[in-house]
Amino acid sequence: MERSIIKCLDNISEVASVRGCLLADEQGLCLGVRGGISPQSSGVITALSQQAGLLEPHSTKHPVVILENDFRQCYIHGNGKVVTAIQKTAAS
Repeated sequence: MERSIIKCLDNISEVASVRGCLLADEQGLCLGVRGGISPQSSGVITALSQQAGLLEPHSTKHPVVILENDFRQCYIHGNGKVVTAIQKTAAS
C-alpha cells in the first residue's frame, strides 16, 4: 500500500499547476504529503470533507470542497477511506 500512496502523490505533484498534495485516512492521519501543504493540516482537511458529506447524507457521491483565495485553490475530496487535498495555483 505504501508504494501506491507514493505513486499517487508523485503523479499528482507532477501536474504543472499543482503546488502540493496530501493524502489522509478517515481518522485524519496524514498518509503522505508533497509540496506546500502542511502535514499538520490533515485532521482539518479530513474534518472538512466529513462535514461536507453531512450536507447531503443520502447522496451516492462524495462532495468536493473547494477553498480559494487570490493566489491558490485547495480541492478536498474524500471517498470514505482516504481524503485527498490538492493545492493548485489559482487561475488568472
